[in-house]
Amino acid sequence: MSISVEAFRTRATEFIDASIASGVACPAFGTIMPPGVFDQARAWQRAIFTNGFAGVDWATDCGGQGLSLAHRQAWSGAWGPRSVAPYMNFQGFILAAGAIRRYGTEAQRQQYLRDTLAADIVWCQLFSEPGSGSDLVSLSTKAVSTGDGWVVTGEKVWSSTAQLADYGILLARTDADQPGHRGISFFLFDMHGPGVEVRPITQMTGDQEFCQVFLDEAPVRADCLLGPLNGGWAVATSVLADERSEVGARGIALRRDLAGLRNGAPDELVVRDQLMNLTVEGTALAELLDRSVGDPRLGPLIKLALTELETDITRFRVDTNGANGMLMGEATEPFLYAPGMRVAGGTSEIQRNLIGERLLGLPREPSPAR
Repeated sequence: MSISVEAFRTRATEFIDASIASGVACPAFGTIMPPGVFDQARAWQRAIFTNGFAGVDWATDCGGQGLSLAHRQAWSGAWGPRSVAPYMNFQGFILAAGAIRRYGTEAQRQQYLRDTLAADIVWCQLFSEPGSGSDLVSLSTKAVSTGDGWVVTGEKVWSSTAQLADYGILLARTDADQPGHRGISFFLFDMHGPGVEVRPITQMTGDQEFCQVFLDEAPVRADCLLGPLNGGWAVATSVLADERSEVGARGIALRRDLAGLRNGAPDELVVRDQLMNLTVEGTALAELLDRSVGDPRLGPLIKLALTELETDITRFRVDTNGANGMLMGEATEPFLYAPGMRVAGGTSEIQRNLIGERLLGLPREPSPAR
C-alpha cells in the first residue's frame, strides 16, 4: 500500500467523522476498556480493521497496513481531537501485540496478530500478584513442565477486563532454583482453558474493570511460550516499557481536555489561579508528549506526570461543581477512578525511583534483599 501521509490523514479524518455521525465510533475511554462498552468497542475495532486503519505501522502479513510511523502519527492526529477510542484494548494492541511482534515466532505472529487487529482475540495482562505488584520479580505463580507443555498454578490480580479476555500475557516461574528474575518465563495463555477462575473486583466507581484470576494446574501448550525458556523477564521488561511509553495522541487529547476546563470554569479568582496552574503544567506535558514519540526512556516520567495531572484535573472538576461535586455526576466517576491510576502500570513511587535511577543517575534505592 502506498499513500502519502497527507492523503492518509485526510482519509482517516473523513472515516472518523463519518463513523461519529453514524454512531459506529466508540468514545474514548482511556487505557482500560470499561466492560460496559465491550460490544461497542469490538464493533468499532472491526470497523477500523475493515476500513484499513488497524495496525497502521504493522507488517501487512500480520494484518497491518505496512505504513510508516508518520502515518501512525497522522492516525493519532485524526482520532485524538475527536475523543474516540483508537483501538479496542490497550492490553492487546500495545502490550500483547508488542511482545509478539518483537519476540514471537512466525507461527505465533500469524496465529495472534491479525485476529487481535480484527477484535477476534481480546487480551488481558497476568503479571501482578497479591504479594508481587511493584516487586514483580518476586512472583510465585509456577509453571511445571509436563514434557509437551506446562501446568500453571498461582493467583494474579488487577488483571484489567480479564472476564472478557480470550488470552492473557502471563508471567510464571519455570525454574524455582534460579533466583530473582532468572527462571521466569512469558506465556500466551488461553483464558478459556480448564483450571481458570476469574473473579471481577468491584471498584468504588461501581464498575468491574479489574479482576482476580486463579490458576489451578491450568494447561499451557509448548507453542505458547513467548521468547526463551526462563528468559521471560526480558520480554516482560519490554512490555512494561511499551506500557509506560505508549503516548499516541495524548498530547492532542490533553490540550482538548484543558480547553474544556477553561470553557466551563467559573470566573472566580481562586478558580482562575487553579486553572492557570493546570494549564501551564498540562501544556508543558503536552509538549513533552509531542516530542517523546514513545521514547521508552521517558516512559516513567510521562506516566508519573500524566497520572498526577489527571488526578488534579478530576479534583478541579469536582471542586468547581460546588455542592453537586458530592453527588454522582459527570465529574464524580473520573474523580473516584483517578487514584487507581497511581497504582496501575507501576505505582507513582516506583516511577519516581525509575526516574531517579535511570534518568538522573542517582544511587539505587537500598534493598534489604540485596
